[in-house]
Amino acid sequence: MTPDEGPRSMGELAQMACIWEVMARKMGNVHPRASFCGTTATDFLLSAVAIHSAMTEACSLGIGQTIYRAVAATQSVVHQNTNLGICLIVAPLAAVALDESLTPPTMRRVLDCLTRDDTEWVYRAIRLAQPGGLGDVPEQDVHVLPTVPLREAMQLAADRDMIARQYVHGFADVLEFGVPKLCEAFQRLGSLEAAIIDCQLAWMATFSDSLIARKNGLAIAEDVRLRARDVQSRGGITTSDGRVAAHALDRFLRSDGNKLNPGTTADLIAACLFVALREKMIAPSALFHWPIEDWL
Repeated sequence: MTPDEGPRSMGELAQMACIWEVMARKMGNVHPRASFCGTTATDFLLSAVAIHSAMTEACSLGIGQTIYRAVAATQSVVHQNTNLGICLIVAPLAAVALDESLTPPTMRRVLDCLTRDDTEWVYRAIRLAQPGGLGDVPEQDVHVLPTVPLREAMQLAADRDMIARQYVHGFADVLEFGVPKLCEAFQRLGSLEAAIIDCQLAWMATFSDSLIARKNGLAIAEDVRLRARDVQSRGGITTSDGRVAAHALDRFLRSDGNKLNPGTTADLIAACLFVALREKMIAPSALFHWPIEDWL
C-alpha cells in the first residue's frame, strides 16, 4: 500500500482540500499572492488546521454540531469568517462513512436524517461567524429559534444560495458537475492548481455566485457570470487571449473593496476537492503548481 492509497481521516482530507483551495491563484479570491483587507492566505491555512478535529468526528457528532464546532474552532484561531461556507458544505460529505460512495442518493439519505437540533447548531454557527451580506428573512431566520429540520430550512434558501441548494438536491451540483469538471481539467492540464482555476471558471460561468448576489444583487452576480463565460469563449486559461480576459475579470472582482469576491464558488471548489481526495480520484501527491508565466 502506497501513502496515497492508505486510509485518511475526514479531518485530514478536509485540511488538504482547504489548503489546495486557498493555495490556487483563483480569480477574485484570497491566495498567497493576493490578500483582502485584514485577511490573508495564512488565515485560511490556519482555518484549515482548526477544522481538523470536528471534521474527523463528523460521523459521530452529527452534521449540525460538526459545523458549529468547526466554525467555533476557526473563530478561536483567526477571529473572522474564513470558512463558514466550507464547513457547511464539507460537513455533510464528511459525515458519510468511508466505506460508502458519495452519490446524490447517499447524500439524500443522510440529509433526510437531519433534525431541528442540527438547524439550531447551524444557526449558532452562522451567528458566530457573522457572514457578510446576511439579512433578515421572513421564515426560519437565523436570529430566532428554528422550528424545522435543517434540510427544510435549507430548502427555504435554495433558490438564492448554492450551498443550501446542495442540501436540497443531494449535492448533485458538486458530485455530478463540479467533481467531473475538476478531474477532467486535472487530466487535461496536468497540474492541480490549473485544474482548480479551470473548475472555478466553469462554476462561475454556469452559476451566479451566491455571495456576490447577497452582497451586490442578482443583476451584478449575473454580470459576473457572463464575464466568466466570455473568458471561457476566448479559450479560458489555456490560451493567451483567455488569460488576458481572466486577468481583467480578476481585476474587476477585486475592485470596490473585494465586494465581488466569488466566495461561494470557492466553497464549492473546496467540496469538490474533498470528494476527489476521499474517493481517490486525485492523490495527495498530485502535482500542484501551475508553471505558467502570464498568470496572476
